[in-house]
Amino acid sequence: MPTPTKGPRLGGGPAHEKLILANLATQLFEHRSITTTEAKARRLRPFAEKLITFAKKGDLASRRQVMRTVRDKSVVHFLFTEIGPAMAERNGGYTRIVKIGPRKGDNAPMAVIQLVMEPVSAKQATVREAEQAAASAAAASAAVAADAEAGSAAAEEPVEAGSVDQPDTLPDQGAEVDAAEADPSDEAAGTTPVTSTEGTTEDKV
Repeated sequence: MPTPTKGPRLGGGPAHEKLILANLATQLFEHRSITTTEAKARRLRPFAEKLITFAKKGDLASRRQVMRTVRDKSVVHFLFTEIGPAMAERNGGYTRIVKIGPRKGDNAPMAVIQLVMEPVSAKQATVREAEQAAASAAAASAAVAADAEAGSAAAEEPVEAGSVDQPDTLPDQGAEVDAAEADPSDEAAGTTPVTSTEGTTEDKV
């Protein structure tokens, strides 16, 4: 079941209300500002801003959606070529309502609804640029952190026994130490001449 709209219904029925809003939106897009009752202005505001959102998209499907409501092709062309590009920098708030006091006769509250065609202020543009810069910096820091985590994970991987080339035989350090310790004794043994006593005994006999 569709959600009922807030406020009083315009016209005598739902179909009449749609026609009233469509005609008001057409006049608003054509003249950029219209004077109507406050109740109609409040009901027209979201209706017209939805059509402006379609105009900002600018594709064929959006144009066909708008032409289902606004029957005047010249107004649709002006909406997509002039109003839509002018609202490209705005994220919302395409219209404003200004109260102008009661109407003479029935004392109905009146208001002026108009399109906000002024360019976005420099302060808002600066804030938007700062937000974009902060978002890009956050994305860059996240990418750097991800790369660092990947590098640390690769460094912590265990190395297999046969993955590193090692020599088949290693020098025997103990043998070298033994040889170094044996050298002084060999030199000492070489300095002392060895004499045989067998030849001397034979000569004496």
